Amino acid sequence: MLSKALIAWSSGKDSAWALHEIRKTGEFEIAGALTTLTSTFSRVSMHGVREALLREQLRAAQLQPVIAQIPFPCPNDVYEKTMTEVLAVARASKVTHIVFGDLFLEDVRKYRERQLAGTGITPLFPLWGRPTARLAQQMIDAGLEARLCAVDLGKLPASFSGRCYDKVLLETLPTGTDHCGENGEFHTFVTDGPMLLKKIAVSSGMTVERDGYAYTDLLPA
Repeated sequence: MLSKALIAWSSGKDSAWALHEIRKTGEFEIAGALTTLTSTFSRVSMHGVREALLREQLRAAQLQPVIAQIPFPCPNDVYEKTMTEVLAVARASKVTHIVFGDLFLEDVRKYRERQLAGTGITPLFPLWGRPTARLAQQMIDAGLEARLCAVDLGKLPASFSGRCYDKVLLETLPTGTDHCGENGEFHTFVTDGPMLLKKIAVSSGMTVERDGYAYTDLLPA
């Protein structure tokens, strides 16, 4: 019997590629996609993606939604309490692992390991340590398609929000920008790739600037 795992799902390219990689091993049953949703807006936290688009994406990825609902603003203690409750339910359903798409940020990895310590759930990092410029090319070459849905205005101009994540974009990123946005430069929404059964058609709606970020409202095309 395969071990049961959740995928920590942001709707972006790194979590999508981590899903693709972990499925290739054949070692786990992916029991669901754990996504944090800001209930105040019905949008994916940090990414600003509409809940309806998230659910369409999860159907295409053949993933059962496991939604952690948080308010806005969300104090850290409220976030951690919510995650503790969600993880307890997951463990009761025999989930033994959670797959993360983290690439190289040691503090983020250590935080996840601390949060899971003692829960009976083991974190997995299938993309950890891979050179991100090479990984970005690999994902694009394999047919992954995505849109930038949010950018940190301290690191990128607002004009990058809404753009396709492709080789043209990689060539135009400012010097020092991580090609996978691992330092928080940008967030993405995956619309196609080997982890999806079908392409998700989207168009770019209005871009708004708020709290130091530019968010592009992605709409079903």
